[in-house]
Amino acid sequence: MTETMRAARFHADIKTNVLEDVPIPAPGPGEVLVKVEFCGICHSDLSLLDGTFPAMLPVVTQGHEASGAIAALGAGVTGWQVGDRVIPSAGRPCFQCRSCRRGDLTNCENIQLMAFAYDGAWAEYTVAQAGGLTRIPDNVSFEQAAILADAVSTPYGAVVRTGQVRVGEAVGVWGVGGVGTHIVQLARLVGAVPVIALDIDPVVLDRALELGADYAFDTRDPELPAKIAEATNGKGLDVAFDSAGLKVTFDQALGAVRRGGRVVVVGLSGQEASLGPTATFGLSQKQVLGHLGYKNIDIEVLAELVSRGRLDLSRSISEIVPLENVAEGIEKLHNHVGNPIRILVRP
Repeated sequence: MTETMRAARFHADIKTNVLEDVPIPAPGPGEVLVKVEFCGICHSDLSLLDGTFPAMLPVVTQGHEASGAIAALGAGVTGWQVGDRVIPSAGRPCFQCRSCRRGDLTNCENIQLMAFAYDGAWAEYTVAQAGGLTRIPDNVSFEQAAILADAVSTPYGAVVRTGQVRVGEAVGVWGVGGVGTHIVQLARLVGAVPVIALDIDPVVLDRALELGADYAFDTRDPELPAKIAEATNGKGLDVAFDSAGLKVTFDQALGAVRRGGRVVVVGLSGQEASLGPTATFGLSQKQVLGHLGYKNIDIEVLAELVSRGRLDLSRSISEIVPLENVAEGIEKLHNHVGNPIRILVRP
């Protein structure tokens, strides 16, 4: 093994990603070194570049949706071998907060995010905690495995845990790009009916119908409230997911849920939204819930669903770019070129 590797490094002072040669990291106690096969480009990566997310480090390797094979084991690692196909978790516990001190690492109050608080996987190698690894089933590709750690697991957590979608509930999804497309699929998988996709792009809406949405509506349609009412037999939505995080999408989602319904905000932006008058909001008994991330067990569940053919991610990989062309992939995602669900980087 050579002593250096290529990595795409974010420099906070110039808000630019630079391809550099850096030392291959060594795994510490309880850690493994992973040879990266693929790593996704996520909108949160773009948020670091454009300043929506404040930088936590002056320089950091980006990329947090990774798959690969173990290349080396750190001291004390058991249950894993060199060559094992794995998905690293996109976060690690702080080991300092009250939950961590009690041994409840999955509910760490100050979770450290990969590619923000520590180096990520837009690189040939990355270091990961052995306790956060998920084994990739033999019949699941590295490409599809890579997006499980965030692009699919975050929507899964939003649907199953935060939104608590139940069989027969009416669900609407505002913004059916990478996150929203998977929310549509997972809401259908858990039994939501109808599942309504909402966007401004007709190509994206057609794709949502092909992947499981019962209805697809243009959010600019002046008849949108009437169409949602008709699709839900007049009751409105039980759960609305805002995967865009914009004021307009939040306002529409909040207005579309029934009395006592839930709005789950998954998309992130710098825009401000309002609940309206407190009296009106209180009387409506609606709930607004913020969602971020997932639990490691979610990745294992999703890997099993893909392995057994219950969850189809065959159309989720829009394009693969080499590491030296990561800037091209970022630009395509930022400008929605080809309406990507997920663009992957291959070192």
